[in-house]
Amino acid sequence: MVEQTHDWRRYVAIGDSLTEGLADPNPDGSPRGWADRFAQHLADAAGEPVEYANLAIRGRLLGPIVAEQLEPALALKPDLVSLWGGGNDILRPRAEVDVITDEIEQAVIRLRASGADVLIGTGIDAKDSPVLELTRSRTGIYNANIWSIARRHGAYVIDVWGMRCLKDWQLWHDDRLHFNSIGHERVSQAALVAVGLPARPDWDEPLPPLPAKSRREWLEWQLTWAREHAGPWIGRRIRRTSSGAGRTAKLPDYVSVPPQATQTAQ
Repeated sequence: MVEQTHDWRRYVAIGDSLTEGLADPNPDGSPRGWADRFAQHLADAAGEPVEYANLAIRGRLLGPIVAEQLEPALALKPDLVSLWGGGNDILRPRAEVDVITDEIEQAVIRLRASGADVLIGTGIDAKDSPVLELTRSRTGIYNANIWSIARRHGAYVIDVWGMRCLKDWQLWHDDRLHFNSIGHERVSQAALVAVGLPARPDWDEPLPPLPAKSRREWLEWQLTWAREHAGPWIGRRIRRTSSGAGRTAKLPDYVSVPPQATQTAQ
């Protein structure tokens, strides 16, 4: 990989729970996530503060992401925007993947016309996931379209489909739908790789394996997941309610993210 230099000082993230940072809490309990971490890495790489806004809201389908977040993002006049959405749509059996990616492409066109660079993401390889595996074929089509959109419009792509480390449940929250803090940090490193900035050498290396579960431990693990996570998730789908109902963007305006060295000195 050839390292690149960029002059990004205004970064806006739009999307759903992945970009909001669910399951990666700050010390005060608020969500952090890969985009917050990526903003910090950008500031560290530049050696200067980066202005950062995060408009993402958990549970959002792609249509509402574009309808609610695209214009506010453009109004901030960013020089880099990450747009990552469609995963909640793909979970639905009747999802029309080509329609979803067409909407992503139109948003990318708008953002590129504004002069901003754009970072988009693939879907995750859901093999062996008890919930997401049913979406694997739809996600494959989604990913092929994402790479074509990037080629046509000069966008960057975070290739989480190809990340070996994400095959490990140690990088996932107990709900098996969201990354934990380790997973979010690895994705932030993948974002650095996507834009040609230096990443940790071990950014995609698997973690040391945990001891194998006994059959009893495995059954308890599955039952706990079904009771505490799968059941409530299915209930929301039946009731057609969203985990993000009534929520607003966590960072609707820019905050200044200084380099870590500057923070330490303070």
